[in-house]
Amino acid sequence: MKPVRLITAVLAAAALSLPLAAPAAAGPSPDHRPPDHPRHSKPGTLRWAAPDGFVIGTAVAGGGHHEEQDYPDPFTSDRKYRKLLARHFSSVSPENQMKWEYIHPERGEYDFGMADSIVEFAERNGQDVRGHTLFWHSQNPAWLEEGDFSDEELREILHDHITAVVGRYAGRIDQWDVANEIFDESGELRTEDNIWIRELGPEIIADAFRWAHEADPSAELYFNDYGVEDVNAKSDAYYALVQDLLAEGVPVHGFSAQVHLSTQYGFPGSLQENLRRFDDLGLGTALTEVDVRMRLPESGVATPEQLEQQSDYYEQALSACLNVEGCDSFTIWGFTDKYSWVPVFFEGEGSATIMDGRFTPKPAYFALRSTLLEAGGGGRPAPPWAGRGR
Repeated sequence: MKPVRLITAVLAAAALSLPLAAPAAAGPSPDHRPPDHPRHSKPGTLRWAAPDGFVIGTAVAGGGHHEEQDYPDPFTSDRKYRKLLARHFSSVSPENQMKWEYIHPERGEYDFGMADSIVEFAERNGQDVRGHTLFWHSQNPAWLEEGDFSDEELREILHDHITAVVGRYAGRIDQWDVANEIFDESGELRTEDNIWIRELGPEIIADAFRWAHEADPSAELYFNDYGVEDVNAKSDAYYALVQDLLAEGVPVHGFSAQVHLSTQYGFPGSLQENLRRFDDLGLGTALTEVDVRMRLPESGVATPEQLEQQSDYYEQALSACLNVEGCDSFTIWGFTDKYSWVPVFFEGEGSATIMDGRFTPKPAYFALRSTLLEAGGGGRPAPPWAGRGR
């Protein structure tokens, strides 16, 4: 196994002294150039460092918990945020703006405004889009969860939602998280808190994939979950389900691990092995919501040792993906601590992203960039081990 190059303190300090490449303007461009066009890939940025065909993405902050914070909507109000979003990433994922409660607030009524803005932004800046999500147990609107519907009505509601949302962006969204977090930690289906599975049975999962495929035959359709980084009961459940669905001809194209990590729990040592077994089924694989949180000292500021451990986790996760041929997408769940979800949901923890609250890159940023370059990015030829294990 070829050792992964670690960022030394000297290299990190030298890199920090260099300014980040000037970000792309948030305004419209005269054409929709592909992501690898020089206009979008400026030297020194993450998307420039990525090998050809490898997508480096981030969540677009907004909706959900952001609406309860003391700052305006990040995507629409923070110009520097948008510039860095365009400059460093070749893919974007709406953090909350395509979830049911946001995009389908009332029965038969859709609010596509913010989702449209994100897709249009991505097109202006040569970025892919990952759609998130169509079938989930959380962040559903009250009218759905508290409604009194027959089974036939529920099927119609889900079918209409998938058809409307996926169909609206047909040919414009590359991958969809169709079914999100459908298993619990023991590998059992969420038959209590997932309204679709509870009321309509497990068979509805296959229907969701079929309906999404009908709405956009060009989109890749994924299962997505947390806690499935290792080979364990939960990822085993997905592995078995995927094989059954593929045998039935259900259009399942990929499996993605979210990779929400914490330094206090250790790194998932079988991540690469787990991705590879799904790859062996012919599926695409992806890491879709990567962050590495830590328990902060009383000062609220991460120590150099914590930041170094964090950078190592980010680097290991990226390397695991790069070493699996079908893993061509690595998305972090927000790139700045300024808008991270972590402190809101994990008391006493934070500093989970690759830039601090002032958009200053951390060691993790440089670890990612170095690893991407080593894999053949930045115009360099790919090394012989890339995509085949090292």
